[in-house]
Amino acid sequence: MNILVCISNVPDTTTKVKFIDDFTKLDTTGIQWVINPWDELSLTRALELKDDPANGIQKVTVAHVGLAGSEPTIRKALAIGADDAIRVNADPADGMFVAAQLAAILQKEAYDIIFCGIESSDFNGSMVGGMLAEFLDIPSVSSVSGLRIENGQVVLTREIDGGKETAGVAVPLVAIVQKGIAKEPRIAAMRGIMMARTKPIKVFEPSESGPMTVLLNYEKPKPRTACKYIDPENPRELVGFLQNEAKVI
Repeated sequence: MNILVCISNVPDTTTKVKFIDDFTKLDTTGIQWVINPWDELSLTRALELKDDPANGIQKVTVAHVGLAGSEPTIRKALAIGADDAIRVNADPADGMFVAAQLAAILQKEAYDIIFCGIESSDFNGSMVGGMLAEFLDIPSVSSVSGLRIENGQVVLTREIDGGKETAGVAVPLVAIVQKGIAKEPRIAAMRGIMMARTKPIKVFEPSESGPMTVLLNYEKPKPRTACKYIDPENPRELVGFLQNEAKVI
């Protein structure tokens, strides 16, 4: 079996977000780019599966839609342990565009398990995994929190209302994963970092498919109101605020 992990290049979660050009573009100055957290956990689980010879995993590949500036993030994935990488040389304009570009490549390359994070930490779109499965005409399973291989069959665990569900799924499939797929993201060792320098990244030009949406502008959330301090000897005032302003009681 071969595994493909779709990865996004996102700003570090501690980044202070700023916009330019009248709030129509993200100011990328000084941003540290990282692998999307859900994708990083997916990659970790894929490598854990490969570590056990009984699972029969031969190769783990990462795929990304992005311009050349995203290659350091791809190299991070290779340093963590991915065998090779695919990059579609295009700006990831929207979820539909990303899914279509990945599908165009994957129709030429055979993978048994395709991991997609449930969403990216920047846009939180939650679209690519399901769209990719539809483009490829293969099954997809969402909210996957566990994946194992038993007797050559993929067994998934997913979160449902009030509990968990276990299902066996035929390959090829798209697993749309959430937290729980792996305990902690795998950290690149020095040996992995050195090996990543020579691992191949296949670069493909984008297909003719274009984005379906146009970003008009960004808007920051309204600033929070100032904190109100209440005399601890005056609980009646606290109850009044909770009842009349916060409206929680």
